[in-house]
Amino acid sequence: MKVLILNGSPRVGGNTSIALDEMVKVFDSEGVESETVQIGNKDIRGCIACGTCATKGRCVFEDVVNELAPKFEEADGLVVASPVYYASANATLIACLDRLFYSTSFDKTMKVGASVVVARRGGLSATFDELNKYFTICGMPVASSQYWNSVHGREKGEAAQDKEGMQTVRVLARNMSFLMKSIALGKEKYGLPEKEPWEPTHFVR
Repeated sequence: MKVLILNGSPRVGGNTSIALDEMVKVFDSEGVESETVQIGNKDIRGCIACGTCATKGRCVFEDVVNELAPKFEEADGLVVASPVYYASANATLIACLDRLFYSTSFDKTMKVGASVVVARRGGLSATFDELNKYFTICGMPVASSQYWNSVHGREKGEAAQDKEGMQTVRVLARNMSFLMKSIALGKEKYGLPEKEPWEPTHFVR
């Protein structure tokens, strides 16, 4: 089992990292391999809807997005974490996710997704919902915990004091590990769900 973790914070070792490190400890104990990539401090531009990825099989912009693509394809699960800015995720992370999900044509069905959000106080639920939409549009089951996957903290290190938040991400990692392992067994016995041809329906003629 492999999990790719995207840290959307620009701050190395900040509160988002503290939450993710707590998950990594659980993944290690569950025998799940994980790799964390810091995204928030990278220079990543947004999608320009050029359509080049449809012919080239990769994004036209050669940056970390194309480096992440094979890691995402190989992974059994994806964790996306972000600090909250104006009740939204870090814009750099969103630019990365837009291009990563759109430019990759491999089947993401039954890869397990999970999002983690960190804030001083508010905007957590809105950001949590925003990130989960990337999973639900492409057949990825969303791992859940005992509460919404949110951790509180402003100054560096404060997240560790949020005992409920730390417990929430530990439970999330355990549930995610169980779900990935269960899906792997299900794929061996039953295969993936049957695919229907896409029926695009446009409302402007």
